[in-house]
Amino acid sequence: MASKRALITGITGQDGSYLTELLLRKGYDVWGIVRRSSTFNTSRIDHIYTDPHWSSMSLRLLYGDLTDSGRLTQIVEEVRPDEVYNLGAQSHVRVSFDEPEYTCDTVAMGTLRMLEAVRRIVPKARFYQASSSEMFGEVAETPQTENTPFRPRSPYGVGKVFAFHQTVNHRQAYGLFASNGILFNHESPRRGETFVTRKITRAVGRIKHGMQKKLYLGNLDAQRDWGFAGDYVEAMWLMLQHDEPDDFVVATGETHSVREFLEIAFGRVGLDYQDHVEIDPRYFRPTEVDLLLGDPTKAREKLGWEPRVSFRQLVEMMVDTDLALAHWEAEHGEGRLAPDGLYRTRPAN
Repeated sequence: MASKRALITGITGQDGSYLTELLLRKGYDVWGIVRRSSTFNTSRIDHIYTDPHWSSMSLRLLYGDLTDSGRLTQIVEEVRPDEVYNLGAQSHVRVSFDEPEYTCDTVAMGTLRMLEAVRRIVPKARFYQASSSEMFGEVAETPQTENTPFRPRSPYGVGKVFAFHQTVNHRQAYGLFASNGILFNHESPRRGETFVTRKITRAVGRIKHGMQKKLYLGNLDAQRDWGFAGDYVEAMWLMLQHDEPDDFVVATGETHSVREFLEIAFGRVGLDYQDHVEIDPRYFRPTEVDLLLGDPTKAREKLGWEPRVSFRQLVEMMVDTDLALAHWEAEHGEGRLAPDGLYRTRPAN
């Protein structure tokens, strides 16, 4: 029996790399879409080609862009996937205020372009849309469920609301197996360094090794439902194995503030964050989302999904990885490429 084929947009991102590993372990042939750029941006998946554990498995990359419907159609025609995971986006909320048009072109219209390519070429394929807790924005209720109204407060959130409803519309109008995963914040050692959690843990490592003195942040009282990305990609896969397409909140059901994250992160290395953190108004959003807290009951009951990594485990995992990375930089010079093993740390469950 032939292996299932999966096509992933955003494969070079945090979620894409963990999802790729999960699907390869399950015997899939994995195809990923990457944007052409002047520098390589595949560091999160390079180990799949170099590590003997992964190198015998099937992973192929194709150049493409969510802003190019013609190329997306070509790729879907070539791959003929059984499952499509649409993770690609300009996903930084603060940046979306600076680049609203590009953000919505990739997040909103990019999703429509992928849905249309699937509808026309592989209508029996199963489609996963990466929706976001940022759609809830100025929340109407706490905790947030699949039925909570969307009130987005950023161009990114607005784009994700469009993509969510377009996915539902293709499901209802054309009979596509199309599901939305409304994922709350999820982090890992592979998180981009401009996101607040990774910005914190990178600074902890560098401050501990004397390479940095201060960390500048915005709103320390913002509260989020933070989980581990490696857990959340399992929920994505489970949604496409479900009997019927549906929409699911994926969250831990706990909320923590940026200040709590700082306390654990700096405490991990014996430091007090108040000695090193300063507030910079530049990092405040024009419109802030103060509290996000998800209710994952539906995912637990219908998919059998549970988060395994606790908030403290997540923070400490990220600190330990970035402490090792800072040690490498201190030994070999900043800007040198560190061993990719530093990016694949995970605590025991």
